[in-house]
Amino acid sequence: MGLYEVSLSVVSSLLLIICVLVGMAFLTLLERKVLGYIQIRKGPNKVGVLGLPQPLADALKLFTKEGTGPVLSNYILYYLSPIVSLFLALLVWMIYPYMTVLFSFNLGLLFFLCCTSMGVYTVMIAGWSSNSNYALLGGLRAVAQTISYEVSLALILLSFVFLIESYCLMDFIIMQGCIWFVFLSLPLMLAWFASCLAETNRTPFDFAEGESELVSGFNVEYSSGGFALIFMAEYTSIMFMSMLFCVMFLGGDVFTFMFFVKLASLAFIFVWVRGTLPRFRYDKLMYLAWSSYLPLSLNYLFFFLGLSVLILSVVI
Repeated sequence: MGLYEVSLSVVSSLLLIICVLVGMAFLTLLERKVLGYIQIRKGPNKVGVLGLPQPLADALKLFTKEGTGPVLSNYILYYLSPIVSLFLALLVWMIYPYMTVLFSFNLGLLFFLCCTSMGVYTVMIAGWSSNSNYALLGGLRAVAQTISYEVSLALILLSFVFLIESYCLMDFIIMQGCIWFVFLSLPLMLAWFASCLAETNRTPFDFAEGESELVSGFNVEYSSGGFALIFMAEYTSIMFMSMLFCVMFLGGDVFTFMFFVKLASLAFIFVWVRGTLPRFRYDKLMYLAWSSYLPLSLNYLFFFLGLSVLILSVVI
């Protein structure tokens, strides 16, 4: 790889990360506006025109506040976990399918599973290193929840891997040239969306941050910059899950304007769910994962496996 290719990769990666961070900032504004209208009140509307610079004002406020931390915390892990959390949330965006094949990830879906699996460690370490009972409870809940729903996520992904015989996101786009996968597997799409809500710790599965039960969950001891980084990691993950949803089920036409409309619509649905549904009971969350989504994803796995064998026999 020559100097030109390396410099192109670095510049394109930085451009992607900057665009993701700007999108994440305005996603927070969208959420506050939508939740405001759902609750029959105004969202942020005092800063600038229609409150548009509000995310920039929030970032400035959070990163200039004095950082405080518990005296008895595990200092290094306490400060490193939010940084690693945001790093992993941005790193997983590297599988975004570029037209120029910037990063040719033939095993992109495996890379995604690895990054999301690592993400649970940051939540667990953030909860444990704070040396607070509430934070520890939130971290333990997050670990159990993420492990449970990663099983169904992996099985749903494996179903499509059997169907298209590839781990590359570009092949998802090519295979949906005639028909979107949502028409082949509507129940699977609903299970995937619910699993995405659980993976990103969003309502109604936000047990790691159960404000009514755990003050603020695993991030209860974080303030200023540390809290901002955890916040940014969560919203970056929401945007990534929306992007992956569009690639997997809604045609994946990443080189068109409609793709970004679909991505914004999915992000809006994340917010809509938060404003509509109450929090689940914890035992029902586990019951849903192991008794509903696991059998569903296994059935579809065998269905797609048989379908791919049938297609192969017809071709031969």
